[in-house]
Amino acid sequence: MLKAIKLNYDFSKLLTADYEQHSGSCIKHQVDELTDIHDKFGGFPRTYTINNTLIHQLWWDNTQLDFDDIGQQLGMEVVTASTICQPPGHVVPWHRDTFYQINQRFPNRQELKVRANIYLEDWKMGHFIQYNDSVSTHWKSGEGFIWDSSIEHLGANAGMQNKYTLQISGFLK
Repeated sequence: MLKAIKLNYDFSKLLTADYEQHSGSCIKHQVDELTDIHDKFGGFPRTYTINNTLIHQLWWDNTQLDFDDIGQQLGMEVVTASTICQPPGHVVPWHRDTFYQINQRFPNRQELKVRANIYLEDWKMGHFIQYNDSVSTHWKSGEGFIWDSSIEHLGANAGMQNKYTLQISGFLK
């Protein structure tokens, strides 16, 4: 399931937040949870390290963001929201979303789990996201996609400026 979206929201608070308070590698869980993807390529490449997979991720709750408004615009029941600052020269390798937090909090819910990946700024040179066989570039702030766990994708910042995205996860309405 893949759907193009547009979120009309004031992203200024998300863009001016202190992203330096959290740094980590985006591959922490991929190495163990997505072996079916890696096995097709002979295993997870050892060349992916903290040196090229760094992200700064902040988590937001419904007192900081209007989950109701966002959910209504996206056609979702919002469970989690986070933003990622991806520095130049870093990638999020080929993966699919596994919805770990939703599965932990709601192990018995059977509705379709989805993630909205929304660009917080207009596209900048060197920023891209690939999903399946398509590459996304030249976006406008607020545009993005909703996908489920069947959509394999990656994100890269081969540019010279930070790339900012908003991840909204929850259940499709």
